[in-house]
Amino acid sequence: MAGGRRGQAHRKTSASKPIAARAPAQLDAIDRNILNRLQGGFPVCERPFLAVASTVGLEEDELIKRIGRLLEAGVLTRFGPLFNADRMGGANVLAAMSLPEADFDRIAAFVNAQPEIAHNYRREHALNLWFVGAAETPEKVESTFRYIESVSGYLVYRFPKEREFFVELKLEA
Repeated sequence: MAGGRRGQAHRKTSASKPIAARAPAQLDAIDRNILNRLQGGFPVCERPFLAVASTVGLEEDELIKRIGRLLEAGVLTRFGPLFNADRMGGANVLAAMSLPEADFDRIAAFVNAQPEIAHNYRREHALNLWFVGAAETPEKVESTFRYIESVSGYLVYRFPKEREFFVELKLEA
């Protein structure tokens, strides 16, 4: 969503290209129930979709189809586990750049094209592009940031984690 305004994400498709803006999705009560249920975690068992389906009054295949539609509509931007890379020897580093308006869309698209960058956000601030670098090693994250700097010509400001906080944010659908 290049050219987005304050707080808008520049999301990626599997081909690492920004997704175009979409019309708001229409959610029914079942979709809302699924979204609310999935925010509380996903079971680790032989048939996790079946386990969740029974809690929302659906058959397993219908739940899978609905999750697929929610992803396609952009209601869900991803469906999968969140790993604590630090605990597995990897690294996540918050970063920002200060970009002139004339270069913003081009550089945001370039940053998004890097496999180690999950997404980025435009902010109304001197540091107007924010993103997280994540990789299997801290050196790989740093290498990615140096590559972004060398190609873009702009400095990447690094904000490594000093302390971890757990914020269990759940939004009612």
